[in-house]
Amino acid sequence: MKVIHSPDELQEVAISYKNEGKTIGFVPTMGFLHEGHEKLIEEARKENDIVLLSIFVNPLQFGPHDDLDHYPRDEQHDRKVASRLGVDLLFHPDVESMYPHEPAIKLTVIRRTDVLCGRSRPGHFDGVVTVLAKLFHLGLPTRVYFGMKDAQQVAVVDGLIKDFHFPVELVPVPTVREPDGLAKSSRNVNLSAAERKEAPFIHKGLVHGKVLIQDGCRNPEKVNNAVKSFIEKHTHGKIDYIEILSYPELESVASIKGRIILAAAVKFNKARLIDNLVMEAGD
Repeated sequence: MKVIHSPDELQEVAISYKNEGKTIGFVPTMGFLHEGHEKLIEEARKENDIVLLSIFVNPLQFGPHDDLDHYPRDEQHDRKVASRLGVDLLFHPDVESMYPHEPAIKLTVIRRTDVLCGRSRPGHFDGVVTVLAKLFHLGLPTRVYFGMKDAQQVAVVDGLIKDFHFPVELVPVPTVREPDGLAKSSRNVNLSAAERKEAPFIHKGLVHGKVLIQDGCRNPEKVNNAVKSFIEKHTHGKIDYIEILSYPELESVASIKGRIILAAAVKFNKARLIDNLVMEAGD
């Protein structure tokens, strides 16, 4: 595994691989790798000649109330994981090399951000697309891999790739779950023992809503209320949101049809958990 810190060096290496006709699978992360990241790397390994993993805690996607300095980091662990899973290139730049001067151009996301988690994180996705635009130019990936646990991020990246005609294929990877259905997350360790027993009912509540849709219910409010009641019945968490939107456009729907996302966020004492199901609802 080759470790690269310089953006210019990454681009030189990527150009060399592309000239050899090799495909590059890219997994962009902020490090502190867990099983969800491992699944992305494994999928990239299956489908490409070269696997590129980036680890960069991007300051542009942190808001004024986010604690950038305390974002978890474990470089030694991340390198071991990357090496074990067969990563070919590990790109680990510092902030100064990625943003050597005040930017002359700013990317702003104008759709797909004022719903779900994006509603409470203004500017977050502007930072995401800005760093991804740089990384796409530097790493020249054939395919890029994102987990569907953050389905809103996948939708935003889909818009970035299509609007700017990046020659890269977006590969959404299904959410990695615990045996009881709880979506794997680094935040799960912050749940108390009682909350951990309740947390899987978020996923079960979404499945309950999916069944209603499959049985023919087309009323978003009715499905949302059913999911809300289910989660409130089985957990003590505070519901942040339950939403049904078109996907990947993330627009409100008067009637449930076509490809949609049913998503929820629930706050426990020391953890806020998100989950979703994307499905085809038919006509």
